[in-house]
Amino acid sequence: MAALPSTMVALKKLNDGPGLTYSENVPVPSVGQRDVLIAVTHAGICGTDRHIYEWDAWSKGRVKLGTTTGHEFVGRVVAVGPAVRRTSVGERVSAEGHIACGYCQLCRTGNGHICDKVDILGIDCNGCFAQFVVVPEDNVWPVHVDIPDHVAAVFDPLGNAMHTVMTAGVSGKSVLITGVGTIGLMAVTIAKAAGASRILVSDVDPNRRRLALELGADEAYAASDPGWVKEARDATHHLGPEVLLEMSGHPGAIRQGFQALRNGGVAALLGLPSQEVAFDLANDIIFKGATVIGVNGRRMFETWYQVQDFLLSGKLDLEPILTHQLEFTDFEQGFRKMQSGEAIKVVLNLPQESNTTCPTPHFKAGTVNS
Repeated sequence: MAALPSTMVALKKLNDGPGLTYSENVPVPSVGQRDVLIAVTHAGICGTDRHIYEWDAWSKGRVKLGTTTGHEFVGRVVAVGPAVRRTSVGERVSAEGHIACGYCQLCRTGNGHICDKVDILGIDCNGCFAQFVVVPEDNVWPVHVDIPDHVAAVFDPLGNAMHTVMTAGVSGKSVLITGVGTIGLMAVTIAKAAGASRILVSDVDPNRRRLALELGADEAYAASDPGWVKEARDATHHLGPEVLLEMSGHPGAIRQGFQALRNGGVAALLGLPSQEVAFDLANDIIFKGATVIGVNGRRMFETWYQVQDFLLSGKLDLEPILTHQLEFTDFEQGFRKMQSGEAIKVVLNLPQESNTTCPTPHFKAGTVNS
């Protein structure tokens, strides 16, 4: 059996400005004692990748030049470290992109998704926009045989939507989703499958509002029309929706969402504002008796099991959201389509080596780090 290649192609953040560099002859990652090396077959472009591509203020302050980007993927295990016990060469896997320390109080009480020492794949360490990626075995997720590659590649954002919906609790309740980009649209189909009694959405983009209706939303409001808040309250027995799922991070949408929320309602916030947000804390939270929940990432691995179970139930409609599959070399086109709004979710197909299988379950080619 041929040895694994020593180099690969990858998308790296090399320059202090917009864009990513298609890089050849990048060394294949070495494998540590408890690591798994994965040959990436498909990788999703997400909003975070777009921030890095556009090189905004957040990216400049967080991402080091030279980093291989990307954190949503599916692939095949091609090598494992000598201390790996549960993962085998040849398995089709995805992985949790939040690499927690595993030892702090949060990690040891089942809250690793909010670990203070977390490293994020493709941001704090080299990611999956590459032919090969290395991750700790504890982060590996075996993919069910009935879940196709282009869907398995987006477990990460689907998990964000699932975590938000499940944290808020939507069964039998009216739900307002502010912002129906990729994750907001995923939340629509999840909320419908989870038994929400009525689903309302707001967004500035008419195409996304229309798609939200196709996916199961009952009402879709133009976020630029200030009258939509009253319409949303009127559509829910003049009380307002019982649950707010805030996906946009836009200050105006956040304020409007809380204005619409009924007294005693629950707000789960996933969208990340790029600036401080001022709103009427007294009237829209305190006097309403609202419960506000911040949502970060995915619960490991409760959320992953939920995503798998919902997918296998056949109740989630993701195909209208996964709008584009492109070859890895066409990544620039993928980012441009996302910037223009033409694409909702882009999945890249990675070039495959012919010799990415190993005859033994442990890493033999290259370097093993202790």
